[in-house]
Amino acid sequence: MLTNIRIVLVHTFHPGNIGQAARAMKTMGLSELVLVNPRSFPHEEASRLAAGAKDIVERARVVDSLPEAVKDCVQVVGASARPRSLPLPHFDEPDRMAQALIQNARLAPAALVFGRERSGLTNSEIRCCSHQVSIPANPDYGILNLAQAVQVLAYELFQARQKRSDHEISFRRPAQEPLPTQEQMKHFHEHLSQVVQKSGFLTQPHAQTERQLQAIFTRAQPSRKELSLLRGLLNALSKDT
Repeated sequence: MLTNIRIVLVHTFHPGNIGQAARAMKTMGLSELVLVNPRSFPHEEASRLAAGAKDIVERARVVDSLPEAVKDCVQVVGASARPRSLPLPHFDEPDRMAQALIQNARLAPAALVFGRERSGLTNSEIRCCSHQVSIPANPDYGILNLAQAVQVLAYELFQARQKRSDHEISFRRPAQEPLPTQEQMKHFHEHLSQVVQKSGFLTQPHAQTERQLQAIFTRAQPSRKELSLLRGLLNALSKDT
């Protein structure tokens, strides 16, 4: 399951932070690192600070955008220092996030996303995620650097994996319906937007209303089979309008 979980770093400024994040990953059994538009990479500082995790740095994949980094993922959790006002599911406790991510990574890729060192993820980047998570900390000084945040959440994933291994020896869960990828959800939301606008429900662009509709289905977490049913419903409604 850990091999199905990728760490995504968005617009990392200091290359040394990439190396330190890779080191944090390797100590907890994570191996897939994806970089979204890093300021400077490859870089000797990233390799130097990775120490024994240099192999993770060397295998890191560089992409141009966050949607590209997570398009095949069935769950994408954005790490944020504070809960955003966006209507996305939020994990108040990292251990609950880890349990959910481990569960969904059984059969398909999942991702944990971290933003810039100073400003974190933008609201538009958070919207590329299916969930948010925050690390509880001192309210007077709750600032963790990038590698520390990766280490804390990677530890929670490792612990959740260990506990699940012990549990599965005595209890086997029934097969879970596979979740759609982020790319499949994106196509669904585009389809929904077209039908909603064509129906006359929206007479002019209402970005907030469309985001709220997207949030409803994000929270519902439909399976691929259920999403296919919804797409069929949208097709039927399109013929009637």
